[in-house]
Amino acid sequence: MKRLFLLGFLTMFVFALGCCKKQDIKHNSFDNNIKDDGLKTVAFTDEPSIRHESIKDMNLKTIYFSFDRSDLTNDSIGILKENSVYLTKNPKLKIVLEGHTDNRGTTEYNLALGQRRALKVKACYVQFGILANRIAAISYGHEKPADQNNNEVAWSKNRRVETKTLLR
Repeated sequence: MKRLFLLGFLTMFVFALGCCKKQDIKHNSFDNNIKDDGLKTVAFTDEPSIRHESIKDMNLKTIYFSFDRSDLTNDSIGILKENSVYLTKNPKLKIVLEGHTDNRGTTEYNLALGQRRALKVKACYVQFGILANRIAAISYGHEKPADQNNNEVAWSKNRRVETKTLLR
């Protein structure tokens, strides 16, 4: 019992330390045609709070991914350009990028993959002129499927990043 308590205490301590540390990230280039040179370092602490409820805005389209991939296709970049135009016209909107995966793979792997996808989309939005402090990113891994079935059609619907608006 003491070992279990000690293990739990140490886990919480390590988690608390990790949450307090400010981490800067540099995103990889999401398209060979777009250079990484102008991409700024994004600090996690610059993100808006995602503790507020978010809603799906019908003007913002969803980005879909191939199996086990986080790279953006030319079609995805085109959709993000359209979304960026809408976000530019609505500068007070703050958004959350929700990264999702299909249900194949471990929970840990899928959470990491969903986060990579969301951060890749965030880097693209920043490249298109949307301020990083308007964009939060979160991964749900396979926890919130768009389609509950276990087949390729369902899995392809679940591998996505949804851009949602934050309610104030």
